[in-house]
Amino acid sequence: MKAKLASLFITTTLIFSASVAMASPSHSKSDIGQPGGSAKADRTIEIRMGDIFFEPKSIDIKAGETVRFVLKNEGSLLHEFNLGMAAAHAAHQKEMAAMFQNGTLSPMGAQDMSNMDHAMGGMKMVGMKHDDPNSVLIEPGATEELVWTFTQATGLEFACNIPGHYQSGMVGKVNVR
Repeated sequence: MKAKLASLFITTTLIFSASVAMASPSHSKSDIGQPGGSAKADRTIEIRMGDIFFEPKSIDIKAGETVRFVLKNEGSLLHEFNLGMAAAHAAHQKEMAAMFQNGTLSPMGAQDMSNMDHAMGGMKMVGMKHDDPNSVLIEPGATEELVWTFTQATGLEFACNIPGHYQSGMVGKVNVR
């Protein structure tokens, strides 16, 4: 019985540690900018997305500019708009894959994990959340907004990190001047 409890404790600790590591961003948002307020937006840029594209593919931003993005998902799948460098997108893609594997996300949208019981001795395990300030999920047919104030970052991209979407070309360039 003690061995079984010890094994359960170790397994629970490993799952909790992995969840914390996955929930903690491994990149700094401050090097690419920071969240902005809609009332202080210098301009609005509309981004259309579908299965599998962004339009436009490239945007020009002035350093220090606050942009209100209006994000329209015209596709039939869940998509993401995420601002970051290529390395940050690669790390975030691993997080997104884990969210699909554990059922937090599906091709159609986010799932409510708050009432799910997992087979861990009856303990309730809370699902990971998609809540980075530089990112938003857009369900099929939906329109969402993201407001961002840009810095002098170079090499900045906007991308969909749903598994396979970035690799299929769902990525665009942000030219900060």
